[in-house]
Amino acid sequence: MWGKTKPPKKETETRVARPLALSCTALLLIALLALGLPPSLQSGVSNAASDDASLVSTSTREGRLAVFDDVWETIQERYYDPTFHGVDWIANRASFRRAAANASGSQEFYEVLRQMIRPLKDAHTRVYSPEEKFDWWNPRFVTVGLTLREINGVPTVVQVEPKSAPSEVGIHPGDVIVNIDGVSIPSILERRLNNSITAPDASARFHAFSTLLDGPPDTSIKLVWQRRDGKTKSAVFQRHWIQRRLGVQFQRKGKLLIIEFQAFTQAIALDFARSLPKLMRGIDGIVLDLRANGGGDAEAMADVASAFLGDGFDLGRFVDRWGGSFELHTNSRLLWPAAPLAQTKLSLVVLTSENTSSAAEILVAALQTKRRAQIIGMQTCGCVLAIRSRHSLPDNGLLDVSEFDYRTAQGVRLQDAGIKPDETVTLNRSDIYSRRDQAMESARIFLKNSSSK
Repeated sequence: MWGKTKPPKKETETRVARPLALSCTALLLIALLALGLPPSLQSGVSNAASDDASLVSTSTREGRLAVFDDVWETIQERYYDPTFHGVDWIANRASFRRAAANASGSQEFYEVLRQMIRPLKDAHTRVYSPEEKFDWWNPRFVTVGLTLREINGVPTVVQVEPKSAPSEVGIHPGDVIVNIDGVSIPSILERRLNNSITAPDASARFHAFSTLLDGPPDTSIKLVWQRRDGKTKSAVFQRHWIQRRLGVQFQRKGKLLIIEFQAFTQAIALDFARSLPKLMRGIDGIVLDLRANGGGDAEAMADVASAFLGDGFDLGRFVDRWGGSFELHTNSRLLWPAAPLAQTKLSLVVLTSENTSSAAEILVAALQTKRRAQIIGMQTCGCVLAIRSRHSLPDNGLLDVSEFDYRTAQGVRLQDAGIKPDETVTLNRSDIYSRRDQAMESARIFLKNSSSK
């Protein structure tokens, strides 16, 4: 069914089993994008143990060159865009191969690989060192305990991990980071954004701000931050690993049901199907919160979408560089307990942010196109590409390559464009300090007005 699709090379390929792959195409939509969560987030799948004797070592020059060449060649052969977004991929190899050969260790070497890939400006095409692989749906990442976003042009704390060192010294959501390791934030951002191969866009700025605190585990970082009263404080923190479990959360507020999907997996879709019928009793409206959803299993997303759109709804088409394509449709077979929702006239609001990515964007686009929901929040990531299979590297690292582009059933390309909400609601520091959720407030007002009509 793939027409002229060229088979990927076989030497080190690893097929990803369901639930991560579309069952009939081995198509994989990567979740938890680097643009949506810190780039040190390792959203990988642990492979079966490899024969250590057959692996190369990146501690040697020969080993580094073997891995480098494998990464470059795999992208060269598989990448969905034969023009590589205007990047001279041949010249890119020449530019980075010597740096890779001369890298002082695995950490520096993999940073060279990421620098080579970065000009593609593609959050789905990523490389992972051997020590970074782990359970896909229980992601771990390196953190100091803070999450940053750009608010009014400055890096603002939007989340503080409970019982973390920053929490203990009194950093609060709403505080602003003004200096990192003795370097001012404007200087750091100017350097990062100037390194972009093209003029920085919204996604580049989002990435630059959200990754300001990134670094290797077990390293220290000195922060200077400004509090709500305008005073500054400083402290040194350690970067460390933290792990989270993704799921779906339900909350009843009177006759309003709030459903937060943190990702899309078959387990999450089934949990949704089992819980929804009982929760629907006596409700007037639903808020679907996708603000922290980086995507996931496209088939699981389609199952969830069927609860709102019914069976057989066209969710769009994936196409590779050779013209092979695959259409995605809703299917309520697994979610039959929730299927009656598609026949109801309950009002629906979807909350979005810059973190809303990949499969989550496909769902938002479908609901918006059918006018099934009011979209409130921020413009989505614009990160909608797909991967056929994961590629194992000679040192047991992993490479993800975007092999498919995506367009909606109406032919709209979401990559780099994202989805504009029907009502835009932006964050501000005063709301963060007061824990006010303007987007949720707007959703409740819309649903109240809809139920009164």
